[in-house]
Amino acid sequence: MKKQFRKIYGINMNITNEIITEYLNKFYFENTNGLSQLRKEAEENRVPIILRDTELLLKTLILLMKPQNILEIGTAVGYSSSFFASLSDDIQITTIESNEETYNKAINNINKLGYKDRINVCLGDAREVLEELKKEHSSSFDFVFIDAAKSHYRSFWDLSIPLIKDESLIVCDNILMKGMTASDEYDRFKRHKTNIRHMRDFLDYINNLDYAQTTTLAVGDGLALSIINKRRG
Repeated sequence: MKKQFRKIYGINMNITNEIITEYLNKFYFENTNGLSQLRKEAEENRVPIILRDTELLLKTLILLMKPQNILEIGTAVGYSSSFFASLSDDIQITTIESNEETYNKAINNINKLGYKDRINVCLGDAREVLEELKKEHSSSFDFVFIDAAKSHYRSFWDLSIPLIKDESLIVCDNILMKGMTASDEYDRFKRHKTNIRHMRDFLDYINNLDYAQTTTLAVGDGLALSIINKRRG
């Protein structure tokens, strides 16, 4: 899989040293109740789901913060929302997916894993769905996970702010985009200029907000963790 990725993109799959990544992956826990099988299938079929080290950090954050209402932007096949649900019976998740085929796969996976009563999957453009959610969910979410179209992260962020409580956490995944955000040299075929520009602008934006305390980490494919205090905005 890694060799195939290099052949297509001309860059390493991991943004950290692969020897270190493989060593740390030895500490990855095997999920139960079907999640391990779903991860295996997704990895074999090259379906983008959260990387293993990202998952470990998210687990720590959720167990520490104990959120009750999670908003996820980018459902994919339902792996991450199901993983969130597996951590506590008290968690409710609202997740958004724009692709109908992927949405149907997510619904099927979530149902098989037994989480259909705690995960609400919304189909549609996230920007439109977020506008609709404001009518019913203003200031109700306490954890947001953004993992969708990279060029729209700024829109996803701005539309999420009215939906969250103070002292909530927003986690943005894949912000380093295989290293391309840090350096143009990783965009070997110059195919991602627009996404790179948007991501750099987005990171500059959230790191300079009065109401957000942001930490950017080289975990997985890069994570931005932002604690929100809307009273300072």
